[in-house]
Amino acid sequence: MTGLVPWRRTNGWLEQFRREMDSMFDRFFAPSEEARSREFWSPQIDVEESEKEIVVKADVPGVDPKDLDITVRDGALILRGEKKEEREEKKKDYHFTERWVGKFYREIPLPSIADTDKISAESSKGVVTITIPKKAEAQAKKIAVKASD
Repeated sequence: MTGLVPWRRTNGWLEQFRREMDSMFDRFFAPSEEARSREFWSPQIDVEESEKEIVVKADVPGVDPKDLDITVRDGALILRGEKKEEREEKKKDYHFTERWVGKFYREIPLPSIADTDKISAESSKGVVTITIPKKAEAQAKKIAVKASD
């Protein structure tokens, strides 16, 4: 039927514009801030670098360490997992239960000086700390200056 209405083509620029506008309105008028944050949840990270190592800290509150998968591939540190939440409220007149499950994925590029064979990870109080040592040849070496009198 689109042939009868010439300005209504499904692959034209106007249709693409309409889809983008629909998407924008869907994001803007989401049910609540909490619903939007759950839909697009991704752990926040901090990256620190010293002379000997790179430390990545990721905020993963409510994520069981067994639900975390940390790997290194193609020069990148990959952090993925699944966050599962359950909230229950019992009052005199009602009983409310809500469950939410969502997967996340973060990819952090690593410099070539990272020693990926010696990476370690530790989880404590909702924060996973990943320590990536630098290769020995990449670490700064202090050179002593001798006086020649």
